[in-house]
Amino acid sequence: MSQFTDRLIRAARLDATLFEEVEADEESLGQAIAAVLLFGLAGGVGTLSLAGLRGLFAGAVLALAGWFLWANLVYWIGTRLLPERQTDADLGQLLRTIGFSSAPGILLALGVIPPIRFVVYAVGLLWMLAAMVVAVRQALDYTSTRRALEVCLIGWLVLPLLLSVPFIMLGR
Repeated sequence: MSQFTDRLIRAARLDATLFEEVEADEESLGQAIAAVLLFGLAGGVGTLSLAGLRGLFAGAVLALAGWFLWANLVYWIGTRLLPERQTDADLGQLLRTIGFSSAPGILLALGVIPPIRFVVYAVGLLWMLAAMVVAVRQALDYTSTRRALEVCLIGWLVLPLLLSVPFIMLGR
């Protein structure tokens, strides 16, 4: 099994040591990008009957943009708004760990089966949230899983506001 495949499996298992490993491995950014692309493509496959091939491409592009925006937001919240005493992180660490936290999202490809689409998406997205919390806890050197969950929840509330700014500025 390749290192990348092993890392995806460990991320999906919520293995905290995997997130520590990629946090420290500056060379793993390419693999984190690949994990995000796989998630985006899987989401596109899961909605092929609804969005077609454009949805496949859009899923990958939106996954990359969302990952980058999300990592920046979590970095700011986690290091400026809610740091713990020992918090020491940079954006690269969050990009790598959060990238791998999208590994459970590969499950979304099963959304191509209409009768189970909703369940697949619900399970996949909740699983990704759990992986995200572990990734954030490890990247920000938190001792508390609760603090990592708070960072993710605040980000989840703020992100729609940030995404609406361009539309407000354009008058739409």
